[in-house]
Amino acid sequence: MRKLSLLFLLVPFVTFSQVININQDNTNLKFANSINVEDLKTHLYTLASDSMQGRETGTIGQQMAAEYIANHFRKLGIPPYKRKTYYQEFTVKSKRHSCKCSTCDADAISKRKNPSEISGENVLGFIEGTDLKKEIIVITAHYDHLGTHDGEIFNGADDDASGTSAALEIAQAFMDAKNSGHGPRRSILIMAVSGEEKGLLGSKYYTDNPIYPLKNTITNLNIDMIGRIDEFHEDPNYVYLIGSDKLSADLHNISEEVNNKYYNIELDYTFNSEDDPNRYYYRSDHYNFAKNNIPVIFYFNGIHADYHQPSDTPDKINYEKVEKITRLVFLTAWELANRDERPKLD
Repeated sequence: MRKLSLLFLLVPFVTFSQVININQDNTNLKFANSINVEDLKTHLYTLASDSMQGRETGTIGQQMAAEYIANHFRKLGIPPYKRKTYYQEFTVKSKRHSCKCSTCDADAISKRKNPSEISGENVLGFIEGTDLKKEIIVITAHYDHLGTHDGEIFNGADDDASGTSAALEIAQAFMDAKNSGHGPRRSILIMAVSGEEKGLLGSKYYTDNPIYPLKNTITNLNIDMIGRIDEFHEDPNYVYLIGSDKLSADLHNISEEVNNKYYNIELDYTFNSEDDPNRYYYRSDHYNFAKNNIPVIFYFNGIHADYHQPSDTPDKINYEKVEKITRLVFLTAWELANRDERPKLD
């Protein structure tokens, strides 16, 4: 109480919610700084190893990756969600994959005339909040990739073992906070999805069959490729943000404020343009939340020469870049989880 009173005296024109955020600075940074290169590298080298066989949805490699993620949640002490399992299994039909480039070792998949049945699993780690626990922030990353073709393994280190590793570290940071008595007010759902490369299937299945009501889902933060540098940048201190202002200017402003306060990463909105010919807004898992009127942010480093190639390997990842962006996503989620109000829809 004395600290709060002192803050009011020193900063008389600051709102109550801003005072709360200032008072939490050391706390949130403590847990953000627990996200580190060493742990990210361990996750990424495991997920993008040859033993995972490219993690194609419906294969043993994808199932091995799912088991690795579930075991991580188990070790953190995250209990299985309300169905007593970490898995949301799905079987759907698909005749395409979700390539983000204009020419792609995988075009043949997208040209199939007859849909095939695809089975996969989303892996859910649910961290229950406190007084606002019915409201949920969903953090997604797809852990599937392209599998093997012509005897070559498509390891998918950047796409998207980088985002999946980030999500696992964010789960650990929030659990560390909860275990030390600083758990989030809102609940956090860390969801590693499969089927993204087949057409955003896992995230679509979740939003069609939500485990937690979509009306209570206040935001989706989607991490898909954050470990490399594209041809338009020389400095790794950037990330493309897509979708942050599409449904909520409030979410966009929160995102900007968090970055300006802590990291000052270049937030590049090139691909957020309505006339972007790449249409990335529609091509990763956040879109299945956005089309259900849930505000989203998609974190993305852009395309590079190894995208959807066997050469997308973990030795080429910039782990310091992954660490910094992962901390940014965590602090953005922290801010969203602990504010009095959810982001306003426009």
